[in-house]
Amino acid sequence: MKDLVLIGGGGHCRSCIDVIEQQKIYRIVGIVDLPQQVGTRVLGYPVIGSDDDLEEIIGQTSHFLITLGQIKSPERRIVLFNRLLEAGGKAASIVSPRAYVSPHSRIAPGTIVMHNALVNAGAQIGANCIINSCALIEHDTQVGDHCHISTSATINGGVRIGNQTFIGSNSVTCQEIHIGKKVIVGAGVTIREDIPDACVYLGKKAR
Repeated sequence: MKDLVLIGGGGHCRSCIDVIEQQKIYRIVGIVDLPQQVGTRVLGYPVIGSDDDLEEIIGQTSHFLITLGQIKSPERRIVLFNRLLEAGGKAASIVSPRAYVSPHSRIAPGTIVMHNALVNAGAQIGANCIINSCALIEHDTQVGDHCHISTSATINGGVRIGNQTFIGSNSVTCQEIHIGKKVIVGAGVTIREDIPDACVYLGKKAR
């Protein structure tokens, strides 16, 4: 098993730990979190440092996963991801054994596919993404870098999603639409039209 450091020790981290333990490819050797959390534990795993220690930690353990959550903005995840790559870190790709990822799809480094998610043939998922529990990514869909597809969201065939976009829980897209970059889609929304960049879409008019 390969050693792995998790970056971020909150609620999303706990969900990631459960997936990593079941995948049984990586051994979690520690978590990086806020300075005041150093010396504590998250589900039994030690918090071994803060952001100030990232380069030193990556020098000792090359594989990492960003385990900060992403709802309003992915900016902090992006900053950490790029910083760790620049320090020589290797981004792990994590797929739950309870998920299905087609061998004809592609998952980029740093992405986690969580329990009961499905990624179908021809789908392409970018780097540093969260494909959350029970999400469905249908055939030939493209999801950009640094995206979060939330719990039970359904992305139908041929959809294109730009970088840094958030799709809320239980949302459904019609097939072959284009959702721009830096978009926030609310929970439970049905998306029937293209959405331009940097919009908030709550099921009425993009703003």
